Order: sequence, then C-alpha cells, then structure tokens
Amino acid sequence: MKTSSARIAGLGTTIFAEMSALAVRTGSINLGQGFPDTDGPASIIDAAADAMRSGRNQYAPGIGVPELRLAIAAHQQRFYGLTIDPDTEVGVTTGATEAIASAILGLVDPGDEVIVLEPYYDSYVAVIQMAGGVRKPVTLRAPDFRLPIDELRAAVSTRTTAILLNTPHNPTGTVLTREELEAVAAVAQEHDLVVISDEVYEHLTFGVPHIPIATLPGMRERTLTISSGGKSFSLTGWKIGWATGPSSLVSATIGVKQFLTYTSGSALQPAIAEALRFDDAYFSSFVTQMQKQRDLLCTGLADLGFEVFVPEGTYFATTDIRPLGFTDGMEFCRALPEVAGVVAIPHQVFYDDAEAGAPLVRWAFCKKPEVIAEALERLKGLL
Repeated sequence: MKTSSARIAGLGTTIFAEMSALAVRTGSINLGQGFPDTDGPASIIDAAADAMRSGRNQYAPGIGVPELRLAIAAHQQRFYGLTIDPDTEVGVTTGATEAIASAILGLVDPGDEVIVLEPYYDSYVAVIQMAGGVRKPVTLRAPDFRLPIDELRAAVSTRTTAILLNTPHNPTGTVLTREELEAVAAVAQEHDLVVISDEVYEHLTFGVPHIPIATLPGMRERTLTISSGGKSFSLTGWKIGWATGPSSLVSATIGVKQFLTYTSGSALQPAIAEALRFDDAYFSSFVTQMQKQRDLLCTGLADLGFEVFVPEGTYFATTDIRPLGFTDGMEFCRALPEVAGVVAIPHQVFYDDAEAGAPLVRWAFCKKPEVIAEALERLKGLL
C-alpha cells in the first residue's frame, strides 16, 4: 500500500512542531516558535466577536470580504504609496503560509528554478518541492547576513522563473536595504522574473525602514507581495493573510487557494480590516515594546557568552553557540529543554549549506519581559 507521495518525500515534521511539542512535554519556556504570549488588541477581538454574533459565520467570498480588501489596499497606499485595486489586485488567504504555497503552486511549473534567500522559512522548501520546482539558495552569512549580490546574479539560469524574497528576513532579522533591493530588481527585470515577496514582519523593524520591492521602478508589475495580520497584531492563530499585486499574479494565487481552503475566517476578516486602520501610535508603540524585549534578550544572551547578532527586524535573534563550546545547533536545541527548560530553534534546518547554519540558534523575543528574564535565568543556571 502506498502511504505517501514523492512530492513530500524527506519533508518530515516541521521543526516548529517538534520543538513546541518538546516544550510542552518538558514544561520549558518556548523561545522557539514565533508566537506572542499575549493577545492582540482587545478592540479587535471584540470586533471579531461582534461579527460572529451578527451572523458572519458562513463562507466569505473566496477572494476575501470587501471591507478587508479595501483596508489592505488602503494600507498599501498609506504606508508605501502603492495604488492597489481592491477588487482585482488583493486576495485574502489563510495566513501568509497559504499565500506563499498558493503563489508557488500557481506560478511555478515542474523544473522551474526559484531563487531563495538562505536561511529560509521552512515552508518555502516544502512548497517548491510540491510544485516540482528547483530551489536555488543564495546564502546570507554571519555575522552581518547581507545579500551577496554577485551570488544572486550567478544563481540565475535559463530555467529560473522566480525569486522568493523575504524582508524583514526570518530567521536572521536582516532588513534588506534599498541598494540590495535595487540589485534584486535589476536581476528580476533583466531576466524577466516574478518576485514573490514575503513581508509579514513589515511593521517590525528597529531603526531601519522596510521598503517593499514593489515600490521600486519597474517592480510593481512583476511583484506579488504577501503579508498577514498575525505578526502585526499579535493574533497569529487567526491565520488571516493576503497577497497583493498585478491581477494576473493574484489570480494565479487565488486560483490555487480556492482548491485548498476556498475561504478564510469569515468573522475574523472584518476585525483585521479594523486593525489595519489603527493610527500610527499603535504601530510605533508595538515596535517600541518589541525592541525593549529584543534588547533584554540579546543583552542577556551576550552576558551568558553567546555571540549575538542583533536583528534589525522580526522578533527573532540569532546566536552563535561556539563561544560556549558547542558546535551543533541541532544537538544543542534538542538537549536544551531537558537540561535548562528552554526551547530554541536550530538554524541548520533552514539551510542547504548545513555547515553555514550548524552553529547558529534562533531565539524568539515576542514574549513577556518576565518570561524572557526567567528563560535567561534558567540558561544561566546551565551555562
């Protein structure tokens, strides 16, 4: 009896599920998976409850409810000056993960090459494999994790059809500069490539601007931009994401999405629409609090002897474990819950170049300050 298809061969269980289960089993503090330990704004939760009570509990339109599509278009105009047609250039998905999967499945044919920034979010590998595509990694290397422009150019071949971009970048926390984005844009235009740009951490940068690549000259018409409400509003379990861009790229994405989930969170969509209309004070205070938590964690880890690479964005910090005498991040992270009661994520699962990722470990700081402090105290007891 055949029990699985070749398209999922070797994918196994995501590292996030493995480490979160280990956290539960050992009673560890989970600084691995990127979800906050506090809920988002009460007004948005109330808006979702009101939507449920008012009867918005059946299928929403597959492309998304009108008020959310309008809010997404207004958000792109407000923050980035991008004019988006809410009826043809916005599609709502079940989180950014589904948007990425639907985009790859809708735009990549078997044998097509997709350039990916390495280390990469693990779903990228899975969906490229499911689509029959071939990933071409371009590695961001410690300590600065900047984009190697020459390697990007060298990665392109006659079979390349897309670049899967991620900025602010998970797991390194790098925010691509305008110069780096201009290099990506030049490659995309020279070789007539589509850019799929994962920007879920767009509102989590610390002292550096997030620049959507779609805002660069010649890029709006070849860029599918992906984001979600989960990270910006601390509502990761709601799984309300979206894709914006040219109608042809959005149609290809929603054309796949309709046969996956068909529709997404009917009562949650109008609530996220309200969140997107928050004033600037919300977004600035959110960043201020996350930066305090980043600094608390990074300072604490440095004091313990880790080499810490302070992130420019996201809510993850990366460390090198070699100054403490360790060399294998996977072994380190699998042992840590048992001996210290803390969970982190090994970088090497995000790399083809296993050597580059082997000594690196990712820690999440989207946790209450007292939880971060307790985790540091536990690590101090071990180290």
